[in-house]
Amino acid sequence: MDALKAIIMGLVQGATEFLPVSSSGHLVLFGRILGLTTAATADADPFLRSYATMLHMGTLLAVIVALRKELLGILKDLFGKLTWLLVLGTIPAVVFAVLLGDVIDQLFTTGETLGFEFIFTGLVLLVAVFLRPGQRGMPEMRWTDALVGGVGQALAILPAVSRSGCTLVPLLALGVERKAAIRFTFLLSIPAILGGFALDVKGILSGTGGAQELLQAGVLNLGLGIAAAAVAGFLAIRLMLNLLHRRGFLWFGIYTVALGAFVLLDQNVLHWIF
Repeated sequence: MDALKAIIMGLVQGATEFLPVSSSGHLVLFGRILGLTTAATADADPFLRSYATMLHMGTLLAVIVALRKELLGILKDLFGKLTWLLVLGTIPAVVFAVLLGDVIDQLFTTGETLGFEFIFTGLVLLVAVFLRPGQRGMPEMRWTDALVGGVGQALAILPAVSRSGCTLVPLLALGVERKAAIRFTFLLSIPAILGGFALDVKGILSGTGGAQELLQAGVLNLGLGIAAAAVAGFLAIRLMLNLLHRRGFLWFGIYTVALGAFVLLDQNVLHWIF
């Protein structure tokens, strides 16, 4: 992998981690387009999974910088309400990861369900177009909000289901105010990213996660990818907080449905990527 491909993958990861279009699904697509992995080739995909793990450090840095005030507030009141809401919202993702980890690895490798998952994400986003604006801020959030949002995040263990989209839309449907829902969604992503990183690093260190291929990519390329992911992630967070209204949900929904339809067409007819 050269520097240009590293930067492209970093930009893709950073932008799509927080925009409601699925980062893992886009990484699978761009991994195929850039020749980093080949269709249904299990021995090539450990590199992509390992590299995606490293890129998550960039997106983690982005969310920490963008939401530093909220994180400082949590540290000052470590056992406060928001902490427990985040713990409760994280539980479904942990359960899904434990129960379905092997199945998800297989889906990530083959990409066989990618089109359907993109379409599902798009339909979820289109639902948000018809929701009334919520009134409850983060201090008024309930345990049911955190649990339902957590289930939405857990669904994003599937490769092309958007973590931010499937967490955010249920919160909006429950009446949480838009910016509060977006901020809680991004805060909830922190333990999920850290947990996924820990599991992937364990696989890398055990020799089953593409460690050799990762080292061959080069330290400089890894650094460039992580930096690109951090910058793109920060900009995506600011965009979501300031510009994601009903029209934004509409366009993101149309985009992901169209992308899913293209992936299905390519898998079954064109075979340009798959």
